[in-house]
Amino acid sequence: MRIGELSRRTGVHAHQLRYYEAQGLLPAARGANGYREYDDAAVLRVKQIRHLLGAGLSSEDIAYLLPCATGETPELVGCPELLAAMRSRLGRLDERIERLARSRDALADYIDAAERSGRQSYPPFDDAA
Repeated sequence: MRIGELSRRTGVHAHQLRYYEAQGLLPAARGANGYREYDDAAVLRVKQIRHLLGAGLSSEDIAYLLPCATGETPELVGCPELLAAMRSRLGRLDERIERLARSRDALADYIDAAERSGRQSYPPFDDAA
């Protein structure tokens, strides 16, 4: 099938499909006319890519994981290398969440302090002027 048909069957824009190909995630053959041609397995592959992207994985992570993926959701075979890569990604996400939580708490503290200060406008104006 051509890229337009794959786009219709998966709901993924053609430019995204070309990006997946450029990242090595989605193989495409070239016809004599130079058009991309995909087999029926490409539909499943695109759905797997979308699910993995939705889990916050990078295209580099996905390229590593896809050979271990089965099914649309997908399910991943638990080989040691795969588990190590996913644990590493999870650790990076946990660190980002902790940094964001600290930033949120600091911002909330600034808001609380500003509300307690009682000033109604900024910058403070001298009424005598």
